Parts: sequence; structure tokens; C-alpha cells
Amino acid sequence: MMNFIQRIGKSLMFPIATLPAAALLLRLGQDDLFDLPFIAAAGAGIIDNLAIIFAIGIAMGLAHDNSGGSALAGAVGYLVLTNSMSVVLGDDFTMGVFGGIISGIVAGLLYNRFYNIKLPDFLAFFGGKRFVPIVTSATMTILAGILIFAWPPVQNVIDSIGNWVLNAGALGVGTYGFLNRLLIPTGLHHVINTVVWFDFGTFTDASGTVVKGEINRFLKGDPTAGPFLSGFFPIMMFGLPAACLAMYAAAKKEKKAIVGGMLFSIAFTSFLTGITEPIEFAFMFLSPVLYVMHALLTGASMIVSYMFDVHHGFGFSAGAIDYVLNYGLAQNPLTLLVIGLVFGVIYFVVFYFLIVKLDLKTPGREDDDDMVEDTAVYSDDIVEVKAYHTIEALGGIDNIQAIDYCTTRLRLTVKDSDVVDEKELKRYGAMGYMKISKTNVQVVIGTAVEFLGEAMKRRIKNGNPAPKTEESMELDTQPHTVKVLPASDFHMPIDGDVIDLSEVPDEVFAKEMMGPGFGIMPKGKTIHSPIDGKVVSVFPTNHAIGLETDTGVEVLIHVGLDTVKLNGKGFELLVENGQLIQRGDALLNIDLDYIKANAPSVVTPVIFTNVEKTNLHILKKGFQRRGTDSIVKVDE
Repeated sequence: MMNFIQRIGKSLMFPIATLPAAALLLRLGQDDLFDLPFIAAAGAGIIDNLAIIFAIGIAMGLAHDNSGGSALAGAVGYLVLTNSMSVVLGDDFTMGVFGGIISGIVAGLLYNRFYNIKLPDFLAFFGGKRFVPIVTSATMTILAGILIFAWPPVQNVIDSIGNWVLNAGALGVGTYGFLNRLLIPTGLHHVINTVVWFDFGTFTDASGTVVKGEINRFLKGDPTAGPFLSGFFPIMMFGLPAACLAMYAAAKKEKKAIVGGMLFSIAFTSFLTGITEPIEFAFMFLSPVLYVMHALLTGASMIVSYMFDVHHGFGFSAGAIDYVLNYGLAQNPLTLLVIGLVFGVIYFVVFYFLIVKLDLKTPGREDDDDMVEDTAVYSDDIVEVKAYHTIEALGGIDNIQAIDYCTTRLRLTVKDSDVVDEKELKRYGAMGYMKISKTNVQVVIGTAVEFLGEAMKRRIKNGNPAPKTEESMELDTQPHTVKVLPASDFHMPIDGDVIDLSEVPDEVFAKEMMGPGFGIMPKGKTIHSPIDGKVVSVFPTNHAIGLETDTGVEVLIHVGLDTVKLNGKGFELLVENGQLIQRGDALLNIDLDYIKANAPSVVTPVIFTNVEKTNLHILKKGFQRRGTDSIVKVDE
């Protein structure tokens, strides 16, 4: 359920991405700027139709291949739903963006279920993707019949909550600001943002049009709008850049030059545009205390801005661009600069103190010997030592209830995830750690996870006795040599679209816990070797394969996401472990239709597991034919 909600949250980014254009057009057309009504009307054309834009965008976001067919189904679903309900309910109950969200979700799910359906010959024209709008319209008609009775009480509850929050004063805005930041790691902040930004409150503009939501009302001139937006400006323009300054000040002297440029760039990005994730992800997983403090300070900024009666807003985010653009609509906007300077000082003091006091490994403070380097092939002694310490770091045998693993990570059921020692896990080889719930955790190990997982299972049965010697660990702490891979020596393994790794809907790959690389949206039936080298690992379910070039660069090809659960169905292995291969050799046949129907995504990450991010260069994106070279290169 959490994964499904996160997918919806990410899909919301499609329609929300239209807001900057809408806000810019709407603002520039006002009489206090260029006084061009047709430009303002162009922006209003987006703002006034956000519900159907949400239906289209969410349907595309949920579709496994982001197809335009799902977008059409989303629009059809919204029109069927709203028109059917309006006949009975009239204008007393309008679903607003909720109608678009519901329609988009239904259309996206139906697209993934029926996009490849085959009908009898006499109906073949309506098969496949053409069938999706048809089944969506039928489904939404049934759903409209249900919502005619179910939606009014739901709308009453939403209105009651909205009225309470809007009238709760400082408590309402502070709570929203706190939750907005706190939920970022889960992606659920998009959900509450959508409700506050596009549904809470109503305002009738000069033309008699009723608009809802904090952003819409602010841009349309509602003098009461803005308190749920204003407090973000001090945080994004001053607070988080000050946090970067604190991380720089706390960095080791010899590493300041290395991290200074990076910290300055992400700080300036936050100040100018209000894009804060690069900063927040630099510390959110290091210390819950630090991140909760950030969320509390955001709530405090919202409260202080409310107390000083500041009303300011944005169409994209609370950066300098939106601050200047919407200055003419704001109330007491200069006060925000004073509040921002004060919060900048608070952020610097709090972050610097906590980083130093808790010895947090923020950029520039990492221990050179803090992590035992991963290796694709372990000796038995090394495996035993790592297994022993991994079990202990997980809270011991009494805390571990079940051990499973996929291609790269341990998936564990534990009694209490709070007793897991993340620092100790990383010291003995873990690349990353994720707490899924109170009893479920995942530990990113690498392509050698199978050896470690099996060793841990054996050790737990035997009581996890201490290893006889740890001398062999010295063999594993030597830095691995990063080799080169010329652009001409790496060929596209399958027809498909090359995408950024950050777009892969899996946290481990997107955050490069396994290493840098890229993703492929495959359009073929066979994975071919992109390199000259050998096969170094094949997962038992055949959904992932590890390769090593003749120059020592390790490449992991992982077909689809969560495809380990398919238990080998949809995959036919054409090579064996240890086999020498050349570019173009067939490695794996895949049943793409089966994988699409039974896995969350067919996106195929290609990861360079022993390459530094700075040494990897992605040269081409978009659709590429199999065998195309100059896709990627690795420098020394």
C-alpha cells in the first residue's frame, strides 16, 4: 500500500509541473505588470482546468510505459465521472482535483491491465490500447453511480477539515509545514500538498468564477490566501542554504575544497528555485534527529510568517524567482526577508552543533576507512566475518526473524528495527540501509548478496559463533582499482529509451546506492552483452546478470523492478556463470509482456558497481537501437 501511494505521489508531479507556466502567464498578464488580458487568460486556462490535467497526468504517471493511451483514458474517465455526477448532484458538490485524481488512478490501473488485451477477430480493431478508454468509461460510469451517494459525506468531511485547518491559525499552518517536510522521504508530501494547494478554501474572482486551493486563490487575487505558502520562503531561500554553510564549516579541512562547490551549487539552487531535495537528501538518512529538527523549523517558520500577517505565494516553489514574480500580489513581503535571515542563523547554529555533537557523516566528514569495500567474489573467511558482523549489527539472532534477498539487497523481517546499527552495517560492507517499517528492513549489499545471505542463514542456525579470525578482512579493505571503459567499447544491450537513473522508481537504484548508471525502458525481447568480458554472476531467478569487462569494470543489468518475485518466469538464460562473452552476444531472453503484467515496472537499470559517479559519463538519452555505441564511458 505504501508503495502504491508513493507511486501516486510521484505521478502527481506530472500535472504539478504545469503550474510554473500557468503562474507565470497568469501573473505577467495582470494590470500591475504588462496588462495583457489574453496572457492572463492563457494562464487561467491551465489553473481553471487542473482537474482534467490531473486526470491525464496521473494516468500517464501510473502507466507502465507512460503511454498517451493512458492519458486519453484519464481524460475520458474524468469527463464521464463529472458529467454523470453533475446530472444528479448539480453544482452543490464538485469533486475538483479529487475527481481528476480518482479518474487518473483508475485509468492508469486499467491501462496496465488491458493495454495488450486481444479481442475476437470481428472486434480486433478495439483491442489493445484502444480498449482502455472504453473499459475506463464503463468503469467510471459504475463508479459515478456509487459516488453519487458516497461523495457528499466525503466532501463534507474534507470541507470540515479544510475549514478547521484554515481557521486554526498558527496551529494549522505550523502543523502543515511540519508534515510537509517530514513526509518527503516517503513521497507522501505530494498528497497533502495537493489537498492544501488545490482544494482548501474557496474564492470568487472578479469574473464570478469560484476557485479552490491555496495556490489558485492566491494567484487569482484572494487576499486571505498565502499563509500556507509564505513560511516556505524563509526555509528555502535562507534556512537550507545556511544548513549547507554549516555542513561546509563542519567538513574536514582537507575535504572542504572537494565538497565546497557541491554545497554551494545546491544551496544556490534552493535559494533561486526552491528545489530543496538535493540538500535534504544530503542529511535526511544520516540522522532522524537532524531531519525532524528541519521539519520542526519549517513549521516554526510557517507560524512566525502567519503571526506577522505575511501573505505570499508561488506557482512552483518558494525560491527567489517566485518571490520576485509574485511580489506585487503579496502582503508584507519584505518581512519574509527579515524572517529568512533570522532562520538562516538558527539553521546554521542548530545544524553545525548537531553535526559536530553527533559526529554525523555529512558531506566532507566521511571516514576514509568507515566502510569495508564491497567485492563481487568473497573468500569463505571474508564471508563468514561479514555475516557475523552483519547479524550483530541487525540486533543479533534474537532480533532476526526471516532473511531473504534479491539481486543486490537483503530483505529482512526483524522484531525491532530500532536496534539495527546502520553505521556498523556500512562498516562491514553495506552500501545502504532502509527502514521500511518497525519489522521490515532492507540492506543494500551488492551483487555478492547471495553469498552473504546464505552465510547468515547458516550462522543463525548455529547460533552465530564468533569467527576464528578476522585477519582475512584486511584483504577486503584494499581499494578497488577503477578501470576505464571507452565509449566505443559499450554497446546498447537492447532497443529502448535511455533515462536518468534518478527516474527509476526504486529508491536503491535512483539514489545510486548500488553505483551510478542509467535506466532503459526496453522494447525488445533479448538482452545482449554490452561489453567484451565475462559473466561473473547470475541470480537464480535469471532476472539480473552481472558482467565484468576485460578491463575490470563491473556492470549489473537488472531487468525490471521487483522481478525477483517472478521466480524466473519470463526469463530464459542463454549464458552461464564464468562464460566469456563479446559485445552483441545474447545473454537473456525476456517475455516483456509477461513482465509488464506482473511486475511494478519493466525499467531496466544498468549499474556500474565499482565506478565512481564522477568517472561515469552518460553520452546519449532517449530511444537507442541495440548495438549503438557511445552510450556511456568510464574515465580513469
